[in-house]
Amino acid sequence: MTNIPGNQPPQGYPPQPYPPQPYPPVIYPPQKKGPSALKIVLIVVGIFVGLALIGVGLLSYGVYKVAKTSNMTVNTQPVSASDMGVALYPGAEQKANVRMTIAGENMLTATFLSSDSKDQVVAFYKSSLGPSAQAQTIFNETQFMLDKGAGESVTVKISSATGLQGGKTQIVIVHATPAATPSK
Repeated sequence: MTNIPGNQPPQGYPPQPYPPQPYPPVIYPPQKKGPSALKIVLIVVGIFVGLALIGVGLLSYGVYKVAKTSNMTVNTQPVSASDMGVALYPGAEQKANVRMTIAGENMLTATFLSSDSKDQVVAFYKSSLGPSAQAQTIFNETQFMLDKGAGESVTVKISSATGLQGGKTQIVIVHATPAATPSK
């Protein structure tokens, strides 16, 4: 049978036994595995850690810049009505004041105590600040805010409590003005 025409292997191929044998099975390369869940979790965690480090760096830089440009002093030297931008309550005893420059703003905060009732002090500052002052009362504190324009503002907080400073009325005044820009 090997001499039957058309039954000869092509030139260069070894002769096939009769009957012809099937070709050997094809071996395919192993399938590529997709990313495992562990790899995905590690990548996500790595991204969050990287973003957190960038955030901490930016926050640290911001705090550094604020600290570098700020100045704060605490003392008990008396302040005047012109320092505070509003009339001082008559007979109130000054406890302390804080002067600071931060974020392009000068702030002077002074704390006073009065033996008068909270209602008397509120009435005084309501008339002193005028009708353009915004008033708000939350729990036992009344606050007046007055924007004087050109970056200047005055905030007056009045509070009293039976245990606070021997039952006296506390007055906290914050006067904010724009800081002078340094000349170049």
